Amino acid sequence: MQPGSSAGAMNLIEPTSPEDIRRRAEALGPWFHNIELRGVWTAPNHFLGNYPAVKWRAFADEIPKDLTGKTVLDIGCNGGFYSLEMKKRGADRVLGIDFDEDYLAQARFAADVTGLDIEFRKLSVYDVGALQERFDVVLFMGVLYHLRHPLLALDLIHDHVAKDMLVFQSMQRGSPEVDEVAENYTFWETAHFERPGYPKLHFIEHRYADDPTNWWAPNAACAEAMLRSSGFEIVGHPESEVYICRRTEAPHGTSAVYPSRGACP
Repeated sequence: MQPGSSAGAMNLIEPTSPEDIRRRAEALGPWFHNIELRGVWTAPNHFLGNYPAVKWRAFADEIPKDLTGKTVLDIGCNGGFYSLEMKKRGADRVLGIDFDEDYLAQARFAADVTGLDIEFRKLSVYDVGALQERFDVVLFMGVLYHLRHPLLALDLIHDHVAKDMLVFQSMQRGSPEVDEVAENYTFWETAHFERPGYPKLHFIEHRYADDPTNWWAPNAACAEAMLRSSGFEIVGHPESEVYICRRTEAPHGTSAVYPSRGACP
């Protein structure tokens, strides 16, 4: 077993009382994922309701119900809700990555309690190239707007880990309209920048929703344009913030940019 992996298949947590599960879950809190663990909910008073199950129900049918023989990468796995759902569908291998040790501890606990064999590692989305592996399904849910360099993250996912399907979700703000954008505009044409349906990525300098890691809020047109720009074809849009994509060739001239690691002069 690799370092940082879960030992869910080994049933490290023996059958125990709901009170014990509740006590251990509370010690690992607060949880952003409300997950049912043998009748115990990890975030029963979530400000978004039964989250993320309420969002999952809106797009669950877009993902094959039988993932036998498939591999899944859950980027920014948080408390492990989506990783658990992928393993329940029979995926041969599910790897959840996150850069937050608290979330990883929650995810490992959830996998252990449910007896699901899921691997979890501490890894940044910017370092996915280190995995040296492509996955049949990549989940990138609720991460983009927390990143200082969101387009770089999408480029890296495309270049290194996405084999076929990408399931993408981002908080969106601004207009839900999506305008058709011309291939090119002259220097003197500016009116399109003012249209609500033109791609816009709103920058959050300080905080939004009391969260200092909320850096960006794309409108719908921007979310779609960023996906296309990174080489993902949108094949489904089952929920306002969720896109089902297929990996294609990236547009000519686009690729992840790697900074020089040489010494500064």
